[in-house]
Parts: sequence; C-alpha cells; structure tokens
Amino acid sequence: MSGTALTGGAVPEAAGDGVKATRVCVDPEGPVLVEGPVEIAMKDGTVARSDRFVVAVCTCRRTRTPPWCDTSHRRRTRAAPQSESESESGNEPEAPSEDP
Repeated sequence: MSGTALTGGAVPEAAGDGVKATRVCVDPEGPVLVEGPVEIAMKDGTVARSDRFVVAVCTCRRTRTPPWCDTSHRRRTRAAPQSESESESGNEPEAPSEDP
C-alpha cells in the first residue's frame, strides 16, 4: 500500500487490547485506502459496506460510486487530434522550435 499513515508514522500492529488496528493510508493525489472489511456511515444515514481486503474511499467527490473511489480523480489527457493531411501522409507534427 502506498501513501502515508494518518498517524504520521508507523501504524501499530495491535491496539492496546490485543486487537489488530485498522490501517488507513492517505494518498494526497488519490483516495484513502482502508484495510477492510469496512462499513461507512453516510450523511443520509445509510451504511455502505465492503468486504474487500483493501477499500479505496473517495476524497475528491468526483466518483460516480460514492463513497468508493472509481479513479475519477486521475487526470485524463487526450492526444491532440491530427489534421486529415497529417493522418493521410503518416507524418507526425514537428516539435516546436526553441529559438531564443
């Protein structure tokens, strides 16, 4: 799992009572990763549950499957469309010159 633990350091293997602690990792450019199974109480009172071993919880609010991350936070870039003459000839556009 990549990211930084919420505690700011090492996450203990077990809590004081011998129960294993839940590990939560925060990726500044993505979701919060939580070791599952997980239940999340939603604002409207419903409960979302996942039995997966690691769950990605959305923090960017772009997801179409709240509260779960669907990778909508990733930047999507498209290649510039080619003109018809470039696609027919097979030539790629020239790189811009870097004249001072």
